[in-house]
Amino acid sequence: MGLGLALGLVQGAHAQSIALAGILGSKALLVVDGAAPRSLAAGESLGKVRVLSVGREDAVVDVGGQQQRLRLGEAPVRLGSRQGAGEAETRLVLFADSRGHFVEQGQINGQSMRYMVDTGASTVAIGRTEAERMGLPFLQGESIQMGTANGSTRGWRLRLDSVRIGGLEVRGVEAVVTPQPMPYVLLGNSFLAEFRMTRQGDQMVLEKRR
Repeated sequence: MGLGLALGLVQGAHAQSIALAGILGSKALLVVDGAAPRSLAAGESLGKVRVLSVGREDAVVDVGGQQQRLRLGEAPVRLGSRQGAGEAETRLVLFADSRGHFVEQGQINGQSMRYMVDTGASTVAIGRTEAERMGLPFLQGESIQMGTANGSTRGWRLRLDSVRIGGLEVRGVEAVVTPQPMPYVLLGNSFLAEFRMTRQGDQMVLEKRR
C-alpha cells in the first residue's frame, strides 16, 4: 500500500493535509491531517473532504469547492497555504497522466467539463457536442473559418464568462467551438496566459500573474 499525494487546501487560514494511502476495491483510503486512515467510496465525505471518484491508482476529491486528483506514489504537494480566509487561490499543481498529458476536471460557466492543457493552442477549444451540453450560446457568436487536418471548416468564436480549474478562475475567456466532437476541452493560451507555468517532471505549476 503506497503513500499517495499529500495535498494542502485552504480551510479558512488552515491548510488541510490529505494523503491517498491506498485503494480498497471501490474505496479510497485517505489520511486527513495525520489521523487514522479512513476508507471512503465515491460520494462519501469525511469532514470537508468529499470523494468524487475512485480509480485503480487514483482518486478525485473535493475540499471547499476545490477539486484535486490524488495518485498513489506521487510526491507530497501543498496548495493554497499562502492564502488567508476569503482570498482567491493563486497556485495550482497539475499532474501528467501516463501519456504525459495534463487532463483534469474543471468548469466552464459553472458547468462541469474535462479539459486537457494545450500550450500550443491560441484559445480554449470546445467540440460542438460538449458546447451544446454546457448550454453555451456559440451559434450567436462570430462564425469563423478553421483549418483542420482534413481541410478547412466553419466554427464559432465566443467569450466564456468563467473558466475554473481547481481553485483558479479566469473570467471573459476567448474560445472557439469546432463542429466536430472532441474528447476534451483544449485549455489554450487565452486561459493559460493569465498564469506563469513551470514544468517540473510530471508536474505543471500554474501561478496567477500579479
